Amino acid sequence: MTSKKIRIAIAGNPNSGKSTIFNALAGARQHVGNYPGVTVEKKEGKFSFQGRDIEIIDLPGTYSLAASSLDERIARNFIISEKPDVVVDVLDASNFERNAYLTAELLELGVKPVLVLNMSDRAKAQGQHLDLAMIEERLFCKVVETVGSRGIGMTELKKAMIDAAEGEAKYVEIDYGEELGALVAELEADVGKMDPAISKGHARWMAARLLEGDVDVRRWFERGFGEGALDVVEKADLMRVGVENHHGTTLDILMAERRYGFAAGLYREVLRKESSGQRYFSDSIDDILTHRFVGIPLFLAMMYFVFYITFTAAEYPMHLIEMGVGWLGDFIGSVWQGDGAVKSLVVDGMIAGVGGVLVFLPNILMLFLCISILEDTGYMARVAFIMDKVMHKLGLHGKSFIPMLLGFGCSVPAIMATRTLENRRDRLATMLAIPLMSCGARLPIYSLFIPAFFPPVWRPRVLWGIYMTGVLLAVGTIRLLRSSMLRGESVPFVMELPPYRMPTVKGIFIHMFERAKLYIKKAATIILAVSVVMWFLTSYPKVETSQLDVSAQSHVAQTFAGKIGKGLEPVLKPLGFDWRIGTALIGAMAAKEVFVSQMAIIFSLSDDEKGVFHLRRSLRENYSPLVGLCVLLFCLISFPCTATLIMTARESGRWRWALFQLSYLTALAYFVTLLVYQIGLYFGLGIF
Repeated sequence: MTSKKIRIAIAGNPNSGKSTIFNALAGARQHVGNYPGVTVEKKEGKFSFQGRDIEIIDLPGTYSLAASSLDERIARNFIISEKPDVVVDVLDASNFERNAYLTAELLELGVKPVLVLNMSDRAKAQGQHLDLAMIEERLFCKVVETVGSRGIGMTELKKAMIDAAEGEAKYVEIDYGEELGALVAELEADVGKMDPAISKGHARWMAARLLEGDVDVRRWFERGFGEGALDVVEKADLMRVGVENHHGTTLDILMAERRYGFAAGLYREVLRKESSGQRYFSDSIDDILTHRFVGIPLFLAMMYFVFYITFTAAEYPMHLIEMGVGWLGDFIGSVWQGDGAVKSLVVDGMIAGVGGVLVFLPNILMLFLCISILEDTGYMARVAFIMDKVMHKLGLHGKSFIPMLLGFGCSVPAIMATRTLENRRDRLATMLAIPLMSCGARLPIYSLFIPAFFPPVWRPRVLWGIYMTGVLLAVGTIRLLRSSMLRGESVPFVMELPPYRMPTVKGIFIHMFERAKLYIKKAATIILAVSVVMWFLTSYPKVETSQLDVSAQSHVAQTFAGKIGKGLEPVLKPLGFDWRIGTALIGAMAAKEVFVSQMAIIFSLSDDEKGVFHLRRSLRENYSPLVGLCVLLFCLISFPCTATLIMTARESGRWRWALFQLSYLTALAYFVTLLVYQIGLYFGLGIF
């Protein structure tokens, strides 16, 4: 017997715990891709329950179906166009009234909803007890209380999903008042005449949106209903102008007030015990973490602690991975009986190149372990809040700092996150500056060079300084762009602080697993391919010993890569870089981690000893600490990786912005590194 497949969409406000519910339902059976035609992340999961195969889609967080930003538009379009069997509306139970605005819109649309009152334990702790039976009676839908972080209520939620999918769709009619209600009803009748098969809920929702002047709905209506649709649209325009002239305000505000009134009335009706108004522990914490003077120093101290953990806790696992990579290289080298060139390709190219990057996997995991904990507790939202105040004082858009924070992980999803910014100038300025935030791909470079040149007590401080330098340069870049070529007003921003939550082991594991999977995937594909190419360039043409009876390093200098590096050396020499660093920088254009693998390949070809700890010793023997610092700065600031450039071009809609990003970041990196190196030489810091 074939089980019936049910398709579920999970919607909800940001910070309502929507993704936590999704992770609790889907577990490890998730897939991340993009919605068709756009670079917005789409998370899908699957599970089976009571003989049904259930597919769930985690929609981008949205406060309403008005779709003022790209992610909100994606959520709305999916619900309307894809017509999921059930829409699970996740509400923060402790903020029921505010979250219920989206609920009102979904109910008006006529979908099959299931209401999830998440974080119900927090709501009850605050003295808020909601009458679930009355909510179900008033809204004609199933209501489930959950605590997503602890997996409470998941079985009940699965049952409610199936019941809703097998039931009939009902809709709730929002009372817009006598005047607006009459106009909506008149347009609803016109929409119904255009398509007799349209549901009453969908017709009323579309009529309300036409009256508000929703551009997307107007476009859908004109495209889907032919010539007669234009008459209805013009009629709605005349109605809107008349109402706005009479009331002296925009009609969408009047409609929103009615929906908020519905949400507020529902809340008062179903609330059985009101909050005592006591001051909660989380409020006391916020007084400290978001304090105007203490908040930013605490954030800086927190990041220093994260970097300290990243270095110290990862050291032993790095040794184990390096021993494994070294053993594999020695084993293959000892048993290989074939051609010497192929043997060198496998041992010195593939194993040394990929292994030189994989050895830093513990650093990546430790960094994202700490960041996941900070995100899941709600602290990173407080960081965005305190930086919002600083950036507003600089004349910047505070909301820009949110995708910038994501840049600590990877520039690609961070650039995608700029879709939450309504103003195009803000989007462009932010995405152009995001590569200055130190992504995870740069961490292997930092983890190689910082221990090579700085004593243990200085390592967290140097890493902290590199990250903060990137933040300051990013903020300065946005400031410069918004006051020059991207001049214009910013959209006002109101930030919501989510409640503090206890991170779950499962949630943290999923975040770490996804990051490790992406890192290993990159090592097995892009880095492997580039390592093979760079091995070829550093191995050929072969030079006979009679022609060159000198060191292996000199032999590498005569190869294709060496000649390219020698060609770049006059340009890079004022920065303290030689041909080897120049060659590694070329490979880093594909992916930043390749810089490490390329240095590993060069020194593995020229020395008998291998491994990251030997590589650090070789760096100390060949370069000064000043050069090491300059490499860190150049790799922080310079050209972004290929994937970032492609994403910038897609999100901006123009390749010229990606090329501008490439050019100005490289020029900035050269200027800053030149300044630091020459000043260091002047004070005698560049001498061994």
